[in-house]
Amino acid sequence: MNQELLDRLGRVTEEEQRILDGTAGIEKKLYASGEEFTIDYAKLLETGQLITVRTHTRFAHFPMHRHNYVEVMYICQGSVTHIINRKKIRVSRGELLFLNQYTRHEILPAGRNDIAINFVILPEFFDVASEMIGTNNVLADFIVNTLRQDERRGEYLYFKVADVLQIQNLIENMIYSLISQKENGGEPFLLQRMNRINQTTMGLIFMYLLEAVPKAGTMEPDSYENMILMTSLQYIEQNYRTATLTELCAGLCLPSHTLSRMIKKASGVNFKELLQRKRLNKAVGLLCDTDLPVNDIIDAVGYENHSYFHRIFRERYQMTPKEFRNRHRKDSRIRL
Repeated sequence: MNQELLDRLGRVTEEEQRILDGTAGIEKKLYASGEEFTIDYAKLLETGQLITVRTHTRFAHFPMHRHNYVEVMYICQGSVTHIINRKKIRVSRGELLFLNQYTRHEILPAGRNDIAINFVILPEFFDVASEMIGTNNVLADFIVNTLRQDERRGEYLYFKVADVLQIQNLIENMIYSLISQKENGGEPFLLQRMNRINQTTMGLIFMYLLEAVPKAGTMEPDSYENMILMTSLQYIEQNYRTATLTELCAGLCLPSHTLSRMIKKASGVNFKELLQRKRLNKAVGLLCDTDLPVNDIIDAVGYENHSYFHRIFRERYQMTPKEFRNRHRKDSRIRL
């Protein structure tokens, strides 16, 4: 890794200084809301963001916790030890650990020379990567499982890829890009372009990781459920404007109650919610990427009832589509 970037990442943060001074341990309020230690993406991501990065907090034990987002840890220098299902996993320089939503784990104290980056990622960020890597592989299964909300089925992928130069270069470029966005902001069209680049970069990383699957440690859930859910997601991706559960059931030769139950079990949400998420994600892209009137966007993503669209949009983003467009252009933040 570039030494200048490494020095930048290795600076002691305010939180770390308080730990070194003995005045505080891990401050849960910085990461979580409520009594249970579930790290909340709302504490770490700006409104509308799908991904950000932060350096891993050193010098203190991270007690057992989970996340409501996907975490990817990359070790820039030294090593960091996780405990997952009572198993110690020591992740060293150049290696990657993917932790799915709600995977319970704890992290042993890291030293000053142990520098790690945490990618905080919402499942929607992986849409581009999913299209790039296809199906029937361990990473495609992992992307499907990012939708799972069942903590008993926590999953991780651990890749020992320090010797894969392409992955190292792609990761470093992505870290630099995200840190620069975080610190400097930028013009909306530039942020939009960089977000697209970052999503494509993650897809390229996944393609190289597929070659490294023999070097991966995994904990995987049921493959048949994955196949059904992956097929459903592909159908929604390709047909989100007109998709129906009835048509999908016909294609899979399954009764609607059986398929509904399997989708709900595999992803934690039903078919209608998966379709709604895809349509809203496409709508947000059009709001940020184009000057199309809102009503035209509503039609373009498959909603005939405009009032219904406005209601569900407000429920998800706490603002109207027009307010969302104006706010993100004003604040130079664009969600893809």
